[in-house]
Amino acid sequence: MPVLQSLNLHRHDRGDETTITLAGELDLDTAAPLRAMVDDCLREGVRTIDIDLSALAFCDVSGLNAFLAAAACTATAKGSLRLHHPRPMLIRLLALTGTGFLLHRLPRAPEVGAWVPAVVYPRLLAS
Repeated sequence: MPVLQSLNLHRHDRGDETTITLAGELDLDTAAPLRAMVDDCLREGVRTIDIDLSALAFCDVSGLNAFLAAAACTATAKGSLRLHHPRPMLIRLLALTGTGFLLHRLPRAPEVGAWVPAVVYPRLLAS
């Protein structure tokens, strides 16, 4: 029996800012709702979009493409999109593809490992 993949999205607005929380798996089959939610935010005047990834269990290159498309659309609308609380596998994907600019930057600190961007994420330190 095939395993059904799912992605749950939750949006919390604060004026012209929002946080979108992703839970589940972001891939080819589940990326469209994220794109649609970002488009809705921009259409409604939201210009600061934070995406909370703390409950995201999986992200493939289709998910990465969704993040890049969302960032491009947000930049075109003179807004900003940042990813927060990524798991190590997503940090690695972003580092390998040179797309770490999508990550919310914390104050500079010594690198944790060769594949981690030049920031330290509290979730990594707790592992």
